[in-house]
Formats: sequence, C-alpha cells, structure tokens
Amino acid sequence: MIIAIDGPTAAGKGTLARQLADHFDFAYLDTGSIYRAVASLVLEAQVDVNNQAEVTALAQKLRAEDLQRTDLRAEEVGQLASRIAVYPDVRQALLDFQRSFAESPPDQAKGAVLDGRDIGTVICPSADLKLYITASDEVRASRRHKELIDKGVTAIYAEILADLKVRDQRDQSRSAAPSRPAEDAFILDTSTMSAEAVLDKALSLVAGLQR
Repeated sequence: MIIAIDGPTAAGKGTLARQLADHFDFAYLDTGSIYRAVASLVLEAQVDVNNQAEVTALAQKLRAEDLQRTDLRAEEVGQLASRIAVYPDVRQALLDFQRSFAESPPDQAKGAVLDGRDIGTVICPSADLKLYITASDEVRASRRHKELIDKGVTAIYAEILADLKVRDQRDQSRSAAPSRPAEDAFILDTSTMSAEAVLDKALSLVAGLQR
C-alpha cells in the first residue's frame, strides 16, 4: 500500500505521515528532506543557487545518508529548498529516488507513506490513498514558531508568517509540479484538530480501503 500525503509547511502532514507509518509498520519518507538535503549540499559547496546546472549536478549525486544531515530543519535550508524545488531538472533528478522508495520500500515493509508537496499528483499518482493536509496561515505560523522556540531558536512570529506566505506562493505558482491537492485526494483542514483527531480520521479512511 502507498499512502501519499501532501500539503503546505506546518499543516501537520509530517506528524500524520510518521504516525501512519508507525501504526502500520510501513516505511516513511519525508520527501521534503530530499530537497532540504540538496539545499544543505548547495550551502556547503557554496554553489550559486541561481546556477541550475550546478544545483542539478548536486541533486544527481544525492545519497541516502545525506538525508541524515544535521542542518535539514534550519530555516535557511528550508527557504533554499523551496527555491531549488522550482527547477524542473532538480525535480527530475530526484523523481526516481522517491518512486523507487514507494514501490520497493526498504526493509521489506508492506507499504510506504510519503509526504511532500506533489506526492499524489506527480510522484505517486496511483497511490492507494491520497491526503491533502492544510491549515490556516496563522495556525501554521504559530505551530512553526512554537517548534523553533521549543528548540531554543530565537524566532519572531510575524517574520515566520511572512516567510510562510512567500513559500506558499512560490510552491503553488511554480511551473514544475505546483503544490495542489490531487483531484482524488481527501482534504483535511487541521486548524482546529488535534493530532490524535487527524490520525483517527486518516485511519478510518485506510479502513475504508481495506473493506
């Protein structure tokens, strides 16, 4: 079984994806970490982010261990990841990696859960279940702000909200696989839902598939 979970930053898709993977003992892939890993490599190599050829070359050399880099959640890396994700050649370079994971999950897992921006529309259009997780801009910014504060990172809510809106606009308007719900995706607005309620709803949708 392949479960595709899409949605914007801080909507709760990562939390849900990990919970579903744990519940069913499926393999889990945060596809955003792939782009963050490439962004981290770009920063480390001091490559000009506007040089698409050099950025693509780094994407083509991505290794599984690069997904364990310690700076992947840094705000600078996240912003850069959103910028390079608009490059069609970068997306193509990473497409096979993601599809291979979904179709042949590691450790002989019986299924895979992938979360990102275009899983249900591009990476796994034939996924067994497609979910699009969203929430209001203000709720998402508040969640991201709390996450950073809890980590001891100085953060200003207004700046996070502004950055979030810029990232959303970039992700939704890019020509290569714009971020949007698949036509057959179930849309869940988590603005007023607890993580437990979101999981319960997703589990009920999976149960519906198994009847």
